[in-house]
Amino acid sequence: MEAADGEERLLLTQRLKAAVHYTVGCLCQDVAEDKDMQFSKQTIAAISEITFRQCENFAKDLEMFARHAKRSTVTTEDVKLLARRSNSLLKYITQKSEELASSNMEQKEKKKKKSSAAKGGRTSGEQEAAVTESEDSNMA
Repeated sequence: MEAADGEERLLLTQRLKAAVHYTVGCLCQDVAEDKDMQFSKQTIAAISEITFRQCENFAKDLEMFARHAKRSTVTTEDVKLLARRSNSLLKYITQKSEELASSNMEQKEKKKKKSSAAKGGRTSGEQEAAVTESEDSNMA
């Protein structure tokens, strides 16, 4: 059983490395066209390997940050902590995190409005008015 898990993990790692190599190759090709230069296959392979190893280190660090906080899920705060040494990257991640949070809040509000309208066919203001009206009639 462990051998099968090891083989599957190796296959997934190879696929991921191939995807990183392909992406680095595409990026190098774009840069080469813009700057009118060439990248050798060895250079692309070296950049790919360094990128993959750095991503592995990032993943391990993120896992440790979450574990230290007694969580099993990596959060945006963990990613910000990882990016703390690069001010421009930290600023970018913070900005995108805030945009995502505000977008999520808007979606939650829309869902809340839809579910309340579907339940009674009334808006929350109309529901409050109906409750107040029934309370007034009970007091009379």
